[in-house]
Amino acid sequence: MKRFAGALATAVMVGIGAHAATAADISGAGATFPYPVYAKWAEAYKKETGIGLNYQSIGSGGGIKQITAGTVTFGASDMPMKAADLEKNGLIQWPQIMGGVVPALNVPGLAPGQIVLDGRTLADIYLGNVTAWNDPAIQKLNPDVKLPDTAIAPVYRSDGSGTNFLFTNYLAKVSPDFQSKVGSNTSVQWPVGIGAKGNEGVANMVKQTEGAIGYVEYAYVKQNRMTYAKLVNQAGKPVEPSAESFQAAAANADWAAAPGMGEILTNEPGEKSWPITGASFILMHKEPKDPAAAKQALDFFAWAFARGDKMAQDLDYVPMPDQVVSQIQESWRASIKGTGGEPLWTASR
Repeated sequence: MKRFAGALATAVMVGIGAHAATAADISGAGATFPYPVYAKWAEAYKKETGIGLNYQSIGSGGGIKQITAGTVTFGASDMPMKAADLEKNGLIQWPQIMGGVVPALNVPGLAPGQIVLDGRTLADIYLGNVTAWNDPAIQKLNPDVKLPDTAIAPVYRSDGSGTNFLFTNYLAKVSPDFQSKVGSNTSVQWPVGIGAKGNEGVANMVKQTEGAIGYVEYAYVKQNRMTYAKLVNQAGKPVEPSAESFQAAAANADWAAAPGMGEILTNEPGEKSWPITGASFILMHKEPKDPAAAKQALDFFAWAFARGDKMAQDLDYVPMPDQVVSQIQESWRASIKGTGGEPLWTASR
């Protein structure tokens, strides 16, 4: 965790921390899923423009509450808002970045990617039906791996979050039992396990608890050098989490057809697709209380589309495709009032 904490501390100093804002800073709050890349973008943007980003990494539910209340210029959520809720609250929504949710483990003797899980077994772990790492269901998926007789300690997100939504949305799709007993939402009633707040909290809890399994955005796995499991996808193929497998899952997404561009990318077809892939969405008011602040935020997001791809890819996020970025920027022009012209950057890559 020290390496990742150091990176985040640097981000705080350049303006992404909740207490680092100045009068010129951009204010936002929400999902922890994209926090590592927003921190990296914020540092580079601060150096280039002198403008910081005051982003509170409080979970998707908190981000929706704050943008709805008008206490921040933008909110961020990994669960797309429904068209009716967007209309009711006068909001516009767009996908800013894509990534993957990954099962992270703390099992002595196992190396990263050494074991394979499938969706039903993962669901059974979180339902309390599979309780030891050498359970026959796990051993069947890993016939050549010596699994320890260690109790499984499931770790879940205790706060309302888009990561919860993506994880439960996937499990509900592949396990009728999970669908009927737990369901899919940003916050659910977990039958078993230990709660922790944020991707950061889940990553820390997994690292501190022998036998633990949790679910976090892949950047947290990568930066913390955590052990993780491969997953069997819809095509029946075990796949590694990576930018390539996240991109494969997103390849057939029809963003324009989804209400509010709210495409959900779990359990997508394709032999190379990672099954728990998702986008993180930005929410802004169509008629902002502070048009100048809204323009400043749009400039930042346009800059991220134009110049942030390499930084995102270094953390194994997947940038939005060019044609989608064009649709997004057109939606800004059509929907957000009073922001005074085009963003300072265009997404020419």
